[in-house]
Amino acid sequence: MIENLLERFYEAASMNRWNDHIRPVELTELDKQAHKMVIAYVIAKFEENDREIEINWQKLIEGGIFEFLHRTILTDIKPPVFHKMMEEKEDDLNSYVLEKLEEDIKDVSKNFKGNFEKYLFDHKYARIEKRILKAAHYMATNWEFKIIYHTSPFIYGIEETKEAIANQIEDHYDLIGVQKLSLEKKSFGFIDLCGQLRFQERWAHSPRVPKTSVLGHMYIVAITSYILSLENNPCPKRLYNNFFTGLFHDLPEVLTKDIISPIKTSVEGLEGIIKDYEEDQMKTRLLPLLPGSWRNEMRYFTQDEFENKIKIKDKIIKGISFEELNINYNNNEFHPLDGKLIKACDKLTAFIEADLSIKHGITSKHLEEGRKNIYEDFKRKKVSGIDFGRLFNYFKNSSFKTADF
Repeated sequence: MIENLLERFYEAASMNRWNDHIRPVELTELDKQAHKMVIAYVIAKFEENDREIEINWQKLIEGGIFEFLHRTILTDIKPPVFHKMMEEKEDDLNSYVLEKLEEDIKDVSKNFKGNFEKYLFDHKYARIEKRILKAAHYMATNWEFKIIYHTSPFIYGIEETKEAIANQIEDHYDLIGVQKLSLEKKSFGFIDLCGQLRFQERWAHSPRVPKTSVLGHMYIVAITSYILSLENNPCPKRLYNNFFTGLFHDLPEVLTKDIISPIKTSVEGLEGIIKDYEEDQMKTRLLPLLPGSWRNEMRYFTQDEFENKIKIKDKIIKGISFEELNINYNNNEFHPLDGKLIKACDKLTAFIEADLSIKHGITSKHLEEGRKNIYEDFKRKKVSGIDFGRLFNYFKNSSFKTADF
């Protein structure tokens, strides 16, 4: 059930990383996994464009989700211990993970469970995608480690950790994306800016448990959009667009910070001014960090991201109905994107963020009003063929319930 998977992903927001080191900021597993997928996108794009390597993006996306789920089950194990366990008991541990996730993934469509099994047990399956994800894993780890290292370079054993991470990255230097990111120039600036979204809290004006960052939120929207998209028998490009639009939909906030909806709508015309400013900042500050051939795609992900749209000969057509997407444009050549679905997933994750905190006894007027308003809008709504009312009612009526609304 998608509901159970979402609960597992939110558990990762409470899984602290580097908890045996001095940490100047909170570093969570959810944020690490989100940053890893941003880096995986960059590395894979370099392989695809610069070396003409064929990337199976569905295997890459699902591989990231599978590895995330794997980590939520084998939680809080120190890396040396984890790697030793996997070296000696890999099949047994993987079988244990699948057994624990059996009920959660059995109803996800489009061979999700079968792909999960192949990913874990078939070493020939998704070989290049696994390698990209492994490289992204170590680069995301290294990004975190630099924060730790500058805070406490005197900690016993920290130089060994530094060397071990550097060695793992060097082992992936055959990937041109790893080479380019290691230079810490333009492309690194992009993943560095994305990483800064780990420090921007959602609902920053309210106390909340668990706290989630903008980057973590974006990844959960991406995963939710991907899994729900599978229900509509999408073409590969539609899956790709839906996932990465979810992953990057709040990217402009790294330049503007999170401006809450009540402020945007309080003054007539203000929302348009903010949108124009975000587009200008994207154009002048963020997009120049990416190779020129990628920029239109990133614009496609981040501009009018909640509109159903397609491309025909580089012309973007918005306002396409869900039925039209399914019947007429569900083909790679049209670059279909389910913006309405992504918006609904964005609202669902916002609802869960508020709801979880309230049910754990940490609340505020903003959380209460936000939860109520989102619920009222979606409690009977279907979007892109998906019964979002059922999903919202599941979380409304789930455990830790403290109050009716």
